[in-house]
Amino acid sequence: MFIEIRHLRTISAIAENNTLQQAAQQLHLTPSALSHQIKTIEFYFETAIFFRQHKPLQLTHAGQQLLSLAQKTLPLVEETECELEKISAGKTGRLFITIECHACFEWLLPTLETYRQHYPDINIDIKLGMSFNPLPSLSRGEIDLIISTDPVDKAGIEFLPLFPYQAMLVLNKHHPLKNKPFISPTDLADQTLITYPVERHRLDIFKHFLEPAHVEPAHIRQVELTTMILQLIAIDQGVAALPDWVLDTSNNAQSLITKPLSSQGMHGVLHAACRTEDIQTPYIKAFIDLARQFKNR
Repeated sequence: MFIEIRHLRTISAIAENNTLQQAAQQLHLTPSALSHQIKTIEFYFETAIFFRQHKPLQLTHAGQQLLSLAQKTLPLVEETECELEKISAGKTGRLFITIECHACFEWLLPTLETYRQHYPDINIDIKLGMSFNPLPSLSRGEIDLIISTDPVDKAGIEFLPLFPYQAMLVLNKHHPLKNKPFISPTDLADQTLITYPVERHRLDIFKHFLEPAHVEPAHIRQVELTTMILQLIAIDQGVAALPDWVLDTSNNAQSLITKPLSSQGMHGVLHAACRTEDIQTPYIKAFIDLARQFKNR
């Protein structure tokens, strides 16, 4: 391929200015450099680009073909260059997020509303990671961020702490356990435990609280939405272990109380996992910084 972008810019500038001198000034080149480009094209294709004797300069049929190509191509090149500069500056890009906890929606959605005000050109998508292992997808570049409570050691992936949380048992304010300073595993042996529709081994209430004590709740009820879980608790249809941030965003908070799980409480840290090379990408770093402020808002 012989024709280059610089050739198209030269043809476009000469056609726009009608003189070699003015075109050279526009392109920050010397007239002799522009003349050399034109002669190189004419020599290669063995045809004239301009009528030399015509003042101002006038394109030949071959020159018109090149100008038509320039008019189609240069705007696309300039648009792409602009987009690449935005990507380089972190002003545009893609942020595909996978979350490994249903309750994360309660803080993630309002956080993203604020984030969009500062990064309106970022393409955002969210999906749950409960039905698949998202780490390989992150490594392959299919997603860009994982919100998780379970950091792992994996080459090329960094788990960055967002904020600490405490898992609490949420009860109706008139529940018989309301006066207990904390909840013991045996307190749940006669209770209906409401959980998200997730395998037991991925729920901390089973993994870290009930199973080590060999306790099974009387009934288990699975509910997809956090708001529905809270509504069921509000009408005394069960109890649920939820992160402490959930009640801060609930309209049912006045009907509910929370109790620590064990005397020490069940504590954790929420993390954001991303590819190591993306940690300093401005729009990803901005999202992580904003998420870290959630507890302080």
